[in-house]
Amino acid sequence: MKRIKFDNVAKNWFLITLLVLSILCLIFGGLEIIEFTNPKINNWLRGIGFFSQALFFSRMFWFRNYVQWNKKGALVRIKSFWGENIKFDELSHATLEHKNLKIFNGDAVRYEFDLSDFEREDTEKLHTIINQNC
Repeated sequence: MKRIKFDNVAKNWFLITLLVLSILCLIFGGLEIIEFTNPKINNWLRGIGFFSQALFFSRMFWFRNYVQWNKKGALVRIKSFWGENIKFDELSHATLEHKNLKIFNGDAVRYEFDLSDFEREDTEKLHTIINQNC
């Protein structure tokens, strides 16, 4: 059985710290606020900032099955390359029947995910994440 990687963006303090530090590196390296004796230090700061930004925003491509969420919405990338962006305020509820997750907008099915290849704990966790935030 396959696993799903879950990432709560609002509670991952390591990644938030990495993002803030990369922005600071870009600001100090790009605007050259501090004059260093070696002018290549600004280039290194800029490079570190861009590299850490690339690491931060490429996380969704590291895992084949990936769910990233916060209180506003979720990115569900299951058996696809780009995934689906789900806004929680547009949804009413979700149902999990026979390892098939259906997410409803009123009475109509808005999104449907086949979770037959995944662990039971992961499918239930995805279902509870969506139902808690709708």
